[in-house]
Amino acid sequence: MPRTVDEGFRDFLKKLTPSSVETDAAKRHRASIEACLKSNFGMNRFIRIGSFGNGTSISGYSDVDYLASLPADRLYRSSSYSLTKVRDVLNARFPNTGVRVSCPAVTVPFGTKKSEAHEIVPAYYVKDNNEFKIYGIADCADSWMNACPDAHNAYVKSVDEKFNGKVKPLIRFIKAWKYYQNVPISSFYLELRVAKYASGESSIIYEHDVKRVLCWLRDNNLPKIQDPMGISGYIYPCKSDTAYNDAMSKLRTAATRSEKARESADKGNISDAFYWWNLLYNDQFPSYYY
Repeated sequence: MPRTVDEGFRDFLKKLTPSSVETDAAKRHRASIEACLKSNFGMNRFIRIGSFGNGTSISGYSDVDYLASLPADRLYRSSSYSLTKVRDVLNARFPNTGVRVSCPAVTVPFGTKKSEAHEIVPAYYVKDNNEFKIYGIADCADSWMNACPDAHNAYVKSVDEKFNGKVKPLIRFIKAWKYYQNVPISSFYLELRVAKYASGESSIIYEHDVKRVLCWLRDNNLPKIQDPMGISGYIYPCKSDTAYNDAMSKLRTAATRSEKARESADKGNISDAFYWWNLLYNDQFPSYYY
């Protein structure tokens, strides 16, 4: 029995959503990490951030992110040195995991699965901004920059609620392309970019809006985004010119494939539409037939 394209995206979303096993694995090491940092630095707050904390993670690909708010006097003017000190402490506690610095975080890969990798973002409290707390985190240039995960999560949540829970799945569909095609674009950038796109729409239909997001990014050359909450300044899609060029090449291919998928569907060639969606997602999209 054939699927409709809408059913294809519905079933794809189930595949992208982490299982209870992954969710449990994500929780397993929290207490030991928190205890380690608290005993060595003191701890003001330890919260889950990123896609796992915001309902936009991708099964098998998204790691687990935490913000560790440490006393400012236990950190250093050099954010690079601060990251190294946190790495050393975590490495002493978890010596067989391969702890490493991955700015602005310290990564603790507890297992072979991405969902078992924990990224700890050392931070210090800066000030309150309305009901949200602003923190200083490493800017990857040996200094510090402001960040506010609570505000960004609230922004995505507010846009998602406007569309009755359809925006976070749209974010997942765009992130799935990133992961399945190994596109070097920041997940945080995609999350905010898709949320900002959705905020200007009147409805969300996945097969239309996945194409529109990809084509908009292509046509606008993957532009930097002004932080919609006005906290972090500009948010860039890629870490280097090399990564940007690679991302743009893959984006052009993806946008073209999404256009082909929509053209096929508009002509009633649903099987061809599935073919193009499957190409876009590197053979991970559901098949036309059940």
